[in-house]
Amino acid sequence: MEGSPAERTRTLHLYNSLSRTVEPFAPLDPTRVTMYVCGPTVYNYVHIGNGRGPVVFDVLASALRRRFGQVIYARNITDVDDKINQAANEQQVPISAITDRFTNAYLQDMAALGVRRPDIEPTATGHISHIIAMIEQLIESGHAYAEQGHVLFSVESFAEYGRLSGRNPDELLAGARVDIAPYKRNPGDFVLWKPSDATQPGWESPWSVGRPGWHIECSAMAAAHLGETIDIHAGGIDLQFPHHENEIAQSVCAHGGKPFARWWLHNGMLNFAGAKMSKSIGNIERIRDLVERHPSEALRYALLSAHYRQPLEWSDNLIAQSVRTLDRLYGTLRDVEAIAATPAIPAAVEAALDDDLNTPAVLALIAGYAADLRKRLAEGQTDGPELAALKADLLGAGLAMGLLQQAPAEWLQRGANTDDDARIQALVDERIAAKAARDFTRADALRDQLAAEGILIEDTPQGVRWRRQ
Repeated sequence: MEGSPAERTRTLHLYNSLSRTVEPFAPLDPTRVTMYVCGPTVYNYVHIGNGRGPVVFDVLASALRRRFGQVIYARNITDVDDKINQAANEQQVPISAITDRFTNAYLQDMAALGVRRPDIEPTATGHISHIIAMIEQLIESGHAYAEQGHVLFSVESFAEYGRLSGRNPDELLAGARVDIAPYKRNPGDFVLWKPSDATQPGWESPWSVGRPGWHIECSAMAAAHLGETIDIHAGGIDLQFPHHENEIAQSVCAHGGKPFARWWLHNGMLNFAGAKMSKSIGNIERIRDLVERHPSEALRYALLSAHYRQPLEWSDNLIAQSVRTLDRLYGTLRDVEAIAATPAIPAAVEAALDDDLNTPAVLALIAGYAADLRKRLAEGQTDGPELAALKADLLGAGLAMGLLQQAPAEWLQRGANTDDDARIQALVDERIAAKAARDFTRADALRDQLAAEGILIEDTPQGVRWRRQ
């Protein structure tokens, strides 16, 4: 188990969307935390908004492991869906050709953001038997019914429907369209199973050759790997209704009234040019495109710069600011590179994360540790236990956030090759020699040449430094 005894006894507080309050977190089993996060539907490349939840909940998973030891973290892959079917039909390939391609792309994009793989990555197509068994339980208990090859969940059979989202079931039904599907008994009933035609993937079931509805997939996968009651279920706020609401209804009813998830966590959306980032309206920035233009660690920093429950305005300015901040932090680490220090996560950082994952507070602490280091360097300190302790705090705080783990030179000279580095260093050395010889005309010309190539020269107490802008 990671962490000191004090760290393990500290209380983590998380906002529970179900109770609408911040609550002290305690797992059902003190030695085993279970967490399920809704993953992607793999029919296309994901945008940066799809990366916010995985980054935030990656920080949470690490914090949970430091406190409780074993964490079973599952993030699913939805690999059967009408959008996938449409793409496969248009390209005249099996759905696996689409899902394999975009699953791999998703994993590459998450790795670029520094997101560690979860313990379990279940796929919907790998759990058809679990899905069918859960649907059978719902029919037997009177919470679902079969009609015209479909199986639907009866919303009226679950008195607590609407509790998570705060929506009144009667109002939902009253607002439903009149021209509902003929196989529905009630406008609010949702599909658990639907028949497939010759152009769609299908599996044998007691009701039809068909495929599962979206909501039942997550319930079945969570139960199969984590149990009937799990500690944490997380995802974007856009999934709260109807997806998570429906998951609760079918899971609770299939398992004899047992709670499904004890904590529900929802991250806020990314806004782009004032509107929610969404494929449907086209205002998206794909992760793989952003990674080609910007350092991926800066993207992670930007995603953590606002509290996870709040909307985050995404912009080029936010990315540029994140790059500049990391430049300064890595520059500080470069200046103390010779000082031996083992990363240690400070108590203040853990306390900020205990406060409902207050990542902006952690970033402020990181800035403070770096500022203190620079101040001491400017005062002439070059070594000693105080500098080592501050460096350990800075690295440890970065570790808690998945930041500052590169070698400083790797960040500051990013994207360069060795030959180009040597050429630039030779120009810098020539400028130093020209200044020493009081040939300021030549020194200024070299400075201007380097600036034109995007090279920033810094005169520091440790000597002349350079980095790419």
